Amino acid sequence: MLVLDIEASGTEYHKHSIVSIGAFDFANPDNRFYAECKIWDGAHIMDGALAVNGFTEAEITDPSKKSEAEIVTEFLEWSQHLADRTILGQNPSFDRDFLRVASERAGLSWDLAYRTIDTHSLCWMHIVKQGGEPPIDQQHRRSALDLDAVLNYCGIPEEPQPHNALTGALSHGEVASRLLYDKKLLPEFEQYPIPWLG
Repeated sequence: MLVLDIEASGTEYHKHSIVSIGAFDFANPDNRFYAECKIWDGAHIMDGALAVNGFTEAEITDPSKKSEAEIVTEFLEWSQHLADRTILGQNPSFDRDFLRVASERAGLSWDLAYRTIDTHSLCWMHIVKQGGEPPIDQQHRRSALDLDAVLNYCGIPEEPQPHNALTGALSHGEVASRLLYDKKLLPEFEQYPIPWLG
C-alpha cells in the first residue's frame, strides 16, 4: 500500500495548491517520500489552512522552492517502484483528488487507482468487531473518528501540531498496521502499546 498524506493551501483542489506531500511504502516502511513546494500561480490560500499545516505565506510562495508540478512528478516517479500503489490514509480521497488534479495541471498522466483504503473505516469496523460503539459527533450527527481519535484508539498520542505530511502518513500507516494485523509497524511508535492486546 502507498501510505499518503498531503498538506494544501485549502480544501478545494481546483482552487488551492498542494504545499507538501508525505508518503511511504507500507511493505517497506524505510522507503519514504517527502517534498515541499510553492503554490501554483493563481492558487488561493484559505483562511486557517496555514495554521493547520504550519507553513507561512512567504514559505508557500517562495520562488526558490520547487513547483507543485515538480513535486507531483517526483512523487509519481517514486511511487512507480512500489508493488502495491493502493492509497492508504485518513480520508484518502482528499489526498488522491488533490494529487490527481495537480497532475492534470502539470500535464502528467494519472495512473493511481480510484479505490483507496481509509483508516477511518478500518477503525470504525475494528470498534464494532470489538463490541464497541464508534463515537458520534452529536452536533453534526456524524462519525467523530478524526485522525487524533483513531490514534488514541490505537494507543498513540494525538498528531503533533502543526500537521506535517510525512508525520501524517506515518500515523496512517501505524494505525492501519495495528487495526489490520495487531502489529506495530514503525520505530516512531514502538513505545506505545496496542491497547486491545493488553
